[in-house]
Amino acid sequence: MFIGHFAVAFAAKRAAPTASLGTLFIACELVDLLWPVFLLAGIETVAITPGATRFTPLDFQHYPWSHSLLMGVVWAVVFSSVFVSRTGRWLPAAVLGLVVLSHWFLDLVVHRPDLPLAPGSDVKVGFGVWDSVAGTLLLEGALFVIGVRFYLRGSQALDRIGHWALYGLLALLLASYVAAAFGPPPPSVPAIAAVGLAGGLATAALGYWIDRHRTMKA
Repeated sequence: MFIGHFAVAFAAKRAAPTASLGTLFIACELVDLLWPVFLLAGIETVAITPGATRFTPLDFQHYPWSHSLLMGVVWAVVFSSVFVSRTGRWLPAAVLGLVVLSHWFLDLVVHRPDLPLAPGSDVKVGFGVWDSVAGTLLLEGALFVIGVRFYLRGSQALDRIGHWALYGLLALLLASYVAAAFGPPPPSVPAIAAVGLAGGLATAALGYWIDRHRTMKA
């Protein structure tokens, strides 16, 4: 899942208005930011296998440290704790923790049974919506529309940057999603890691920039 994760971040801004949109983007994609690092370090593995699912050619072979349920809880606690230590605000920290953890449950819906429950566990789960292109597009598209609409109804632009940069970001997310869904398979695992890490960090930076030019409605 991709834009579905960002849908959660957009919606969560209403529940944690003092947390920057950029911080929410990092939270929703935290495990996908850790995953490229673990890939490059050889801690986790993925294979490019066209036909692995109808939606993506990626065969997630071993990724318990980034994508297991137990580690999802750990990363959520760590992220929340760091936020509290820096800001002293517990409520948005709790929301951010839930956003981090939501990643695993959204992935559970679309992945085939390859999501581990914990490092060292042989139990792997996944409902396999990725085996249907139409089902995947419908699910993620609906989540994205709902999440963005919820955010838009609770926020307003302070200037033109706040308006046009947001819509530019939405267009970028959708274009990236379409390219990943219908483009050619990635050329190599290092390329997957590099693009994933760079894209995630760039999106977070855009979130921080946009957040300075928008405000939540009272």
